[in-house]
Amino acid sequence: MNDTTKDQNALMDTRVSRRYFQKFARITEHLTQVAATREAEGEMRADEVKILTRYLAAIGYTFKALSMKYLLVGRQTGQFFGSLAMDAVESGFPMFNELLVMANDAQQAESHLRNMPDAETLKNDMLRTIIGDQEIPTRLQFALSQRLYYEELLKGELFWAQNHPEVLWLGNLSERRRKFLLYWAVYDSQVNLPTIYLMELEDTGKRALAKDERRWPEVQAHLMAQAMAGLKLLTIAKGFDESFDDLHPKRLRRLHVGPMYSSAFTRQSGPIRDVLEAARAPEGEDWALAWTTEELLSEDVKSERSGWFGTVERQIFALDPFAGRGADTGATRMERSIVLPQRPFQALEELNPPGFGSVNKYVVSPQGRVLRY
Repeated sequence: MNDTTKDQNALMDTRVSRRYFQKFARITEHLTQVAATREAEGEMRADEVKILTRYLAAIGYTFKALSMKYLLVGRQTGQFFGSLAMDAVESGFPMFNELLVMANDAQQAESHLRNMPDAETLKNDMLRTIIGDQEIPTRLQFALSQRLYYEELLKGELFWAQNHPEVLWLGNLSERRRKFLLYWAVYDSQVNLPTIYLMELEDTGKRALAKDERRWPEVQAHLMAQAMAGLKLLTIAKGFDESFDDLHPKRLRRLHVGPMYSSAFTRQSGPIRDVLEAARAPEGEDWALAWTTEELLSEDVKSERSGWFGTVERQIFALDPFAGRGADTGATRMERSIVLPQRPFQALEELNPPGFGSVNKYVVSPQGRVLRY
């Protein structure tokens, strides 16, 4: 059996744990600015940016809930309570199991809150302990942090291990041909990263997909079963195209949010390690976050026989024509980006490591603005 614990960094110290969550709170805010920048540059439509921003906000809410859960980590709370398990080598994000536990906690949040004193009562008890007993009310602080955690879970709108497909109508191309945008997301267990999918398709079914009680559940189940980082976009799109004769995928995109690199929390290797070390950035600015977009486009359509007399449309997908990379990536194009504060960006420019010339750089200024270089 392989020992994977070396790749999981448990944030056991209160101060370090809070720094980690504060860092991600800022990063998720910057990512919404990156999405807005892409819209302004014409690289994403307004409806796509709205969907993407919603998922990014959900990631932020998930980190906020986890920060409440682990607010008192490292303190003597009177409870045997672990700390956040974080993927310190591959992603810099929490381990997949953290989201599974959180989803289970969300199912039981109401019953937990019913059996807990309310926040005001806990705060009054803390004051009495501080003033009357002249003690630090650590156990009461822990109880309040857990209450705040369950309250965050009840608010919903978090990024779960699975975020099931939803559909947006884009218009009718003809009487029996409609255009839809499908979107879904997962916290990929193979790489411990949020992964977002967008698919534009044309629907030639008798009933509109969103109102079809037979096809829509089948589509949702099919897409969730295929939402794995290890599968190429070509495999996902062709499988979908062949499974649904009256649904025609025209464009499929997959966005990988992360990895996050930080000299304080991750054990990175290669050029990014040199960049962060050379930057010597102050606390809160010693990080870089990768952002990768894969895209697959349909370039033509062919007809195939179906049954005795019928024919169906099948898509011909365009693969990256450069150096045969399309066969390797299973995509029409792949775009790599990196988001980082000003100091690490300056170090990146000075070191100029190979492989970063074609990477889009989104730089966070000291004032919090995001600029593309």
